[in-house]
Amino acid sequence: IIYNNFNFLRMGTSGITAQAFGAKDMPEASLTLLRSTLLALLIGLAIILLQYPLQWIVLLAIGPSNEVLQLVQNYFFICVWGAPPILMMMAVKGWFLGMQDAKSPMIISIFVNVANIITSLIAVYLLDLGFTSIALGTLIAEYAGLALSFYLVAHKHRNILKNIKIADTLKHGTLGKFFTVNRDIFLRSVCLMTVTLSFTAIGARSGDVILAANAIMIQLFLLISYFSDGFAFAGEALVGRFYGARDYSEMRRCIRWLFVWGTGIMLVFAIVYGFFSTPIFSILTDDITVISTAEQYRWWCVTIPIAGMASFVWDGIFIGMTATRGMLLSILASCATFYLINFIPVYEMSNNRLWTAFISYLALRGVFQTFYYHFRLRKTDSKCAT
Repeated sequence: IIYNNFNFLRMGTSGITAQAFGAKDMPEASLTLLRSTLLALLIGLAIILLQYPLQWIVLLAIGPSNEVLQLVQNYFFICVWGAPPILMMMAVKGWFLGMQDAKSPMIISIFVNVANIITSLIAVYLLDLGFTSIALGTLIAEYAGLALSFYLVAHKHRNILKNIKIADTLKHGTLGKFFTVNRDIFLRSVCLMTVTLSFTAIGARSGDVILAANAIMIQLFLLISYFSDGFAFAGEALVGRFYGARDYSEMRRCIRWLFVWGTGIMLVFAIVYGFFSTPIFSILTDDITVISTAEQYRWWCVTIPIAGMASFVWDGIFIGMTATRGMLLSILASCATFYLINFIPVYEMSNNRLWTAFISYLALRGVFQTFYYHFRLRKTDSKCAT
């Protein structure tokens, strides 16, 4: 939840870099990498310094039981030391995507996850360090991933980076755009965090069983979001490239194909979730009570890909165009809907009401962005093209 507030380090970097790449402005692309990684380092150090008030605020909002609270605190105070590498890797991955290189972020992600698995298994089963060893394995993998990220940057782009100086980050004329884009994405991320936190907190107040059932159902949301992010990342890189090159006809063609592929993925996941949700729940937990509770709400899982597809794809398109104000306005409207459904005193609070609010929030993001593009951004592109 805390890290997701700083997704602008990847998203803003990706969009600005892609536009620089399309415009063949390699000095600006290089400066974007330097600015974003330095900003990521500063934010990571700030998180470490503020770790005690941060964990207190988040846990106060969620309100877990005492048994859960102790485990979360033990995990948090180890993993928080991974803030600098996690945030710096966000920036590097976004830069690679903007440079039209999707392979390097994939290599970094696979490496970090495999390293995490291996170190966690060793710590748990060979060293017998218990629950906290999972956090330790994660921490080791994150620093190893950062080392690999820097190696790939130096290995692939040494020529365009060697003449860049830290002092240049404050002199270049597009510094204002860098902070404006990142500000909008940061505020959007805060809204996302608020909804996620509220969803968890409201579910937690219905008891540990509902909390656990919602947690495994949200994993299905995360699963579809990971697949959809592939098309969103493609949108960031390709739309940003065409937008930077002022090739608007090719950009609109790219947008059409993104929605074609996004719709296909949405239908596949909706069918899988409709027929195989119970086996998926059984993979995520062996608690019979939690599984049976999740089964009562499993049809909400079918609506997740249907409601969320458009917003996932539009996010990538908007980032590529650096139309971050539209993203921010859409999330504000959908957040308001989420809280309105949850807290209007019309009918009794229930888990179905919570899921109604969440699905409405997902769907309205896509609806608002569709209107914003066609009535605001599309007109701008047409004028620029003529």
